[in-house]
Amino acid sequence: MNPQPPFSNVLRQRLCVQRLDIPIAERQAAAWAAAERLAASAWFAEASRIAGYWAWKGELDPMPVLERALVQGKAVYLPVLTGDALQFAPWQPGVTMRRNRFQIPEPDVSPDEWLLPSALDLVLTPLVAFDATGTRLGMGGGFYDRSFAFLHDPHWRGCRPRLVGFAYEFQQVEKLVRQSWDVPLDAVATETALQVFA
Repeated sequence: MNPQPPFSNVLRQRLCVQRLDIPIAERQAAAWAAAERLAASAWFAEASRIAGYWAWKGELDPMPVLERALVQGKAVYLPVLTGDALQFAPWQPGVTMRRNRFQIPEPDVSPDEWLLPSALDLVLTPLVAFDATGTRLGMGGGFYDRSFAFLHDPHWRGCRPRLVGFAYEFQQVEKLVRQSWDVPLDAVATETALQVFA
């Protein structure tokens, strides 16, 4: 993957600072509101294996969604770094966590229990920015794009997980440049709407 253009780096820095400036109470209220919108969707109702992420550096926290999924008997997973890509480890409250090389907590469970990205139904995806076409700007590591690159393959016959960004409304920008390796989002849930992309 090529380096991000300078514009993307400036945008990333600005929005990351803006996220961190949100008071804790507002973050929690936004997370619950976004969770309500996603949990009311058919995609959530139909999913049995849902992946989230451990909120980091001001990201909108998906735990309200994941906790609701557990109450409904769904299996919940969090990402685990494996080289330059991701697999997904089962999570529930009380699971022992360990920190990866970026200091982000991951479930400390046997690799035998991990799922490949293609085994998931619904994936809550962290992001820095998104636009009205479903183009996503992440932190720049490319982990989600590499892990879900199989979705670019028109001949793929396996499971096609829905990728749903989980973000604050202010993270929507007018336009992002979509690179050839970028895997677009199917939808984004914010505190004000669930926006589904064609």
